Amino acid sequence: MVDPQTSSPTSSLAKEKVEIGVEDKVECVENQDARRAMEKRLVRKVDLRMSILVLIYIMNYIDRNNASAARLATFEEDLGLVGSQFPAVIAIFLVGFILMQVPSNMLLNHIKRPSLYLPSAVFLWGLVSCLTGVTTNFVGVLVCRFFLGFIEAAFFPGALLLMSRWYKRDELGLRTSILYCGLLISVAFGNLIASGILTRMHGVLGHASWRWLYFIEGAITCVVALAAMFILPDFPEISKSWLTPEEQKLALDRIREDYGIDENMTEVNQIEGLKLAVKDWKVWWLTLAYTFIVLSVSYVLYLPTLAATLGYSHTISLLLCAPPSMLVAVTAFFHGRHSDKTQERCWHVSVPMFVAIVGHIIVISTMNTAARYFGFFLVGQSPAGLVCFVAWMNSSFPESPAKRAVALGIANSISQIGGIAGSFIYPDSWGPAYRPSFAINIVASAAVVLCAFVYRWHLSGLNKQAAAEEVARGQNVPGFRYTL
Repeated sequence: MVDPQTSSPTSSLAKEKVEIGVEDKVECVENQDARRAMEKRLVRKVDLRMSILVLIYIMNYIDRNNASAARLATFEEDLGLVGSQFPAVIAIFLVGFILMQVPSNMLLNHIKRPSLYLPSAVFLWGLVSCLTGVTTNFVGVLVCRFFLGFIEAAFFPGALLLMSRWYKRDELGLRTSILYCGLLISVAFGNLIASGILTRMHGVLGHASWRWLYFIEGAITCVVALAAMFILPDFPEISKSWLTPEEQKLALDRIREDYGIDENMTEVNQIEGLKLAVKDWKVWWLTLAYTFIVLSVSYVLYLPTLAATLGYSHTISLLLCAPPSMLVAVTAFFHGRHSDKTQERCWHVSVPMFVAIVGHIIVISTMNTAARYFGFFLVGQSPAGLVCFVAWMNSSFPESPAKRAVALGIANSISQIGGIAGSFIYPDSWGPAYRPSFAINIVASAAVVLCAFVYRWHLSGLNKQAAAEEVARGQNVPGFRYTL
């Protein structure tokens, strides 16, 4: 006997719809799996090309900070530096650095060719570094340091802008920590290299060892720049030679999706981006926080001098700079990775600052060699917070690449006021304990924590406002949310 329900046209149609629905779901899952596999390959290819940024950043900080190592040789005597002239040599770098960052990032966002723009800047600052080795007086080294900062200004905000065009927000923390490890490695190995050059090269071909320091490190920078021209990627919309059309489209789509950008939205020009950034309260609050962070890590500028307060020779003092820098390179890597995994930034910024405050208190409280050196390890943890802060800042401007370029330029440039101040808070008259110097760093670190929690509170309010607006519109799919 035939069941009338199973033989009815309606029942057959329903069964057919169920089968089609299952097929659609299967196809959707397969498409998602295929996209995830392609996305994984794409990110791996981008990572390989972006890795050259770490090497550039190593040379960036080595060329920037070799004056501190040269000071342990005959740098001041040969150039006739007296009084506050050495701190002025350190600080003048940041003047050029501040002036150029915003225009540089606007120009980079306009030409969209970081593979040419950034390596050209690297090559030029390598030449300037070499020229520093032939200076003979205060004015000469001051001019070289100004132009070194003016040219180096292109790199770090430009690198952040480039990364923001390729990586999603949950990928930026780890990549920023890897990039920043270049700085930390440069502090460690830069001093090790300086130790070898200053020890063995004095008098070679009639030149002082500190001059060889500039010659050798500047030449290495130029070689790295030439290699980078063939490795660095351009922005996704014009990167075709090393991507398939499907990969290029995916690179654009995933960033638009992550930031909630409509594909049909008209991109604003550089001037409009400047106006949008200047009017955004977040830009100035992040700039304030970044200024305090830069001031709090100013000890890096004088690390060889501070290590010398432990009572060892110049060579051993330079060697002692390496372990704290290597430790924070490791902790910053895992810290940034954990921040990406949890999609949390505020506590990941604040905890390293708390650790650094404890380290500063130890260094202030004693001149005991072992305790003071242990304190240096804790003080050195603050860059781990800086890594997460930069990733947080980089993902805080979803509206437009032009606005993001200016915002990153403003924050990176004006924050160097903290670096200028930090150049003058380690005068010889405060040594060898440098207690007022470390007290200033404690205040700066505490200010960073305060700024981070106020910013988190503000972004939480924006997220709640966005959720309420979506409910009012009847929108089922959540839109962009700021990372807290």
